[in-house]
Amino acid sequence: MTNIVKAIVLFFITSLLIAACSNDELTPLYEEQKAGKVVIRGYNGAQDSIQVSLNGKLLVVDKRNAFLKKTENNYEFVFYGQSSKTVVISLKKTKQILHSYTFTTAKPVDTVSFYTKENVWIENVLANKPGTLSAAGNTGYKFIFPSVNQYSKSGYNGTLDAILRKTNGQQIGRIENIKKDRFSTFFEFPFSLPPIVNVELVKHGTDESYVPGRKVSFLMVMQKNKSKLIVLEEKADANGAFSGVDGSINLTDYFSF
Repeated sequence: MTNIVKAIVLFFITSLLIAACSNDELTPLYEEQKAGKVVIRGYNGAQDSIQVSLNGKLLVVDKRNAFLKKTENNYEFVFYGQSSKTVVISLKKTKQILHSYTFTTAKPVDTVSFYTKENVWIENVLANKPGTLSAAGNTGYKFIFPSVNQYSKSGYNGTLDAILRKTNGQQIGRIENIKKDRFSTFFEFPFSLPPIVNVELVKHGTDESYVPGRKVSFLMVMQKNKSKLIVLEEKADANGAFSGVDGSINLTDYFSF
């Protein structure tokens, strides 16, 4: 090989090396890979559909990319190197982001579970299991109150208790430590007829209503041998004024624990 040919070959090799070193987008041929998986379990009680995306790519189930009611699917993917994956849950019409999650190889298999509707977002639903009934014939409850003060503007931000009474006024007991973002302690009691319970919401450890000058109560239907996760909701009248509290949403109707 002549000196001229050697020089030409060396020039091309050098040029290729320089180009490779200056290209920040190149991916190493042997970059570490790790399998990842996100289990999605959600329920949407809102009128607007929700959408779920992974790094900007929409989740599609049975050719649908927007969901009302139940959403159940698994995302399976690959982590390259130290990359991360972002799951975003948003409303279809308004594009409002309800929640986002970032996943890394530190926990490559994870679960996202949620309940949502207007002004309500409950996180990690599957981590909040119903209480276990200690005897046949009992009924049991845990409460959470994500919309507290939405309409009442009570000014009270502490925990609440729920005093349970039979229709004849006899007190059954008290569900304690109800919070905006955490379920209360579990309370169970024997089922009896009529299956109606009056529930009064008060400041924790007292008999004082959390709304000044107003008793806040609602009726709830018992079910024998059922342990429930009840979502409390503040309600408003046509003028937007506080009109009371409802306790009809039971998360065990929507999720398998």
